[in-house]
Amino acid sequence: MTYNTQPIASHFIDGKYVEDKAGEPIPVIYPATGEVIATVYSATPAIIDQALAAAKRAGKEWAAMTGTQRGRVLRRAADIMRMRNHDLSVLETYDTGKPYQETSVADATSGADALEYFGGLAGAITGEHIQLGDDFVYTRREPLGVCVGIGAWNYPTQIASWKGAPALACGNTMVFKPSETTPLCALKVAEILHEAGAPAGVYNVIQGYGAVGASLITDTRVAKVSLTGSVPTGRKVYAAAAEGIRHVTMELGGKSPLVIFDDANLENAVSGAILGNFYSSGQVCSNGTRVFVQKGIKEAFLARLSERLKGVKMGDPQDPDVNFGPMVSERQRDIVEGFIAKGKAEGARLITGGNRVDGQGYFLEPTVFADVTDDMTIAREEIFGPVLSVLDFDTEEEVIARANETKFGLAAGVFTSDLTRAHRVVAGFDAGTCYINTYNLAPVEAPFGGSKQSGVGRENSKAAIEHYTQIKGVYVAMGDVEAPF
Repeated sequence: MTYNTQPIASHFIDGKYVEDKAGEPIPVIYPATGEVIATVYSATPAIIDQALAAAKRAGKEWAAMTGTQRGRVLRRAADIMRMRNHDLSVLETYDTGKPYQETSVADATSGADALEYFGGLAGAITGEHIQLGDDFVYTRREPLGVCVGIGAWNYPTQIASWKGAPALACGNTMVFKPSETTPLCALKVAEILHEAGAPAGVYNVIQGYGAVGASLITDTRVAKVSLTGSVPTGRKVYAAAAEGIRHVTMELGGKSPLVIFDDANLENAVSGAILGNFYSSGQVCSNGTRVFVQKGIKEAFLARLSERLKGVKMGDPQDPDVNFGPMVSERQRDIVEGFIAKGKAEGARLITGGNRVDGQGYFLEPTVFADVTDDMTIAREEIFGPVLSVLDFDTEEEVIARANETKFGLAAGVFTSDLTRAHRVVAGFDAGTCYINTYNLAPVEAPFGGSKQSGVGRENSKAAIEHYTQIKGVYVAMGDVEAPF
């Protein structure tokens, strides 16, 4: 399959592609082969200023439109995105290495869902009326202004849309910086939004490493920062945003528990564990990488999981039959291999996998460890790769306590046939996004986000409106004004 991955230019600003090769070159590497397939250039100070100036200027026109008018643009963009799903999915696969079998159903389609959902919601963003005798108060829900989005490399199209859709629906404008590892897809999101009728400057994309992100989030024109990334990056962004008292949403890392009781449907539980550990080659922030299996079914679970993993098919990710892709980069593969080595060294029992795959690209076998204990490195630290750790447990009380013994709190899941217990366990989880008898679904209608060090705020659902608007209260007096003198 041939595809021109070289973008028209590195940046999309004020409704058009913009290039400035004075910036540092950023090679775009196809993870399946290790080949450089494109080059973009990091934003220079002039490019950063141009993007922020465009977003600031466009804000007045965009905010002055009715919510219904803005929603119409977003819904039109959703239609275009769905119409181009094939090409966008091919590009996503080149950008990330994820199999086309996955990207064709989980990436641009998810971005389109966000655009459609918030496009439909835009006209319903309203204030309220509060009667106070003859007087009354009304509230206005107003946009924040220029929002900065900083994306992660695992879902570039989806994240660009998840941040852009609610921001734009509320009347804000955006400057989005994708990860330097996967810089291509966000440019297409910007192009589609402009084609759908978003005025020039409403949604801008610029490239760059961490210094570019730092310049964006400390600029006085910026009112809000939304980050998807790691906890260490989140700390830096949070501190920098705090200097200017900026609004912040953060979706950070996780070390999420997946609890499987002995009365669970074994086949469904294995499916949940696969989705929570090996989808996107394990590169998902909400992954349930600590799989707590009640002792009565532990060996049956391991046997069935090992059997199911024989269905893994690696190869060219553009082949629709391939269902397991490479790590996003050589560096990420090396990091994950380091965790596998620690798992072996600390006494975990390797059930399957654990090896680098010979040939081109950054492939690692799906890896399963058993007899993992809570103090092992692979049970404490986020791996962000295809490594599943099985931990034994006896009782419900025990497993809830152990599941919560982590600095993270992004997601958690439980498999059981006892729904009373399922709701009780979910209530006991210290996590923002929970699942019962499934795992890792993220419909736009549902809020997504974490607690503890996994982040602040929520993406998606009506909850996102709270994070992209501010409330203005207006007191209206209907009579004379009394004063003490």
